[in-house]
Amino acid sequence: MEIKVLGKEIEITEGINDYVERKLERIDKYFESSSAEVTVRTEKKEQIAEVLVTTSNGEKYRAESEEKDLYASIDKVVDILEGQIRKAKTKKERQMKEGSIKELNQSEKKENDISNEILKYGYYEIKPLSPEDAMLELQTRPTHNFLPFINIENNKVCVIYRLKDGKNYGIVEPEA
Repeated sequence: MEIKVLGKEIEITEGINDYVERKLERIDKYFESSSAEVTVRTEKKEQIAEVLVTTSNGEKYRAESEEKDLYASIDKVVDILEGQIRKAKTKKERQMKEGSIKELNQSEKKENDISNEILKYGYYEIKPLSPEDAMLELQTRPTHNFLPFINIENNKVCVIYRLKDGKNYGIVEPEA
């Protein structure tokens, strides 16, 4: 962990720096790589320690504590940070676990409850086109697999679709 210790209205001694590094080892075990910015300051008779931990994946954790003793303030701020990190980690694990369980339950419900039902409607604008123009129109829409159109040669509603080979097309046309 990369640690930067700053002092405002207080001189950062080697003892304070070592103490901060030793205490932040508790936080370092939760992340592969992270950095911490520790600011120590004095206001009236209170010693304030503020820590901002930034992880390699962009998460940020911040805590601040004020005590009469600087070392007690550092201890308390590290305890607060460790609690925040454990809580966030537990929450992520629970969401991952619940997410997979929810997906399984929903897919089982869908398989068991719904059958022979129309579940989705799609609406398309139908333009009068020649089959060649319909093919060109479908080529401009790479995410679409079919295109309904009115064939200008016979005034019938037709559907042009991509074949599985991805190179050729088929047309569905009513008989009557």
